Amino acid sequence: MAKQKIKTKKTLLRRVKVTKNGKLMKKSIGMGHLKEKKSSPNKTRNSIMTEQKNKGHKKMFKKMLNKHVRG
Repeated sequence: MAKQKIKTKKTLLRRVKVTKNGKLMKKSIGMGHLKEKKSSPNKTRNSIMTEQKNKGHKKMFKKMLNKHVRG
């Protein structure tokens, strides 16, 4: 009996950007709403995408995004 294909998790694909070299870029947390009380530099800093550094999360994400990630 053949193995089943692993489906890509589409919700994760929308939340994470995969770069050309296979890095996983994510948005910072806490920027969904209630931004009025946050300072302007803090909002600017948190609005850019950062690389996912946690090895455990990287491994999980790569498994969930099987064919969309290199390496």
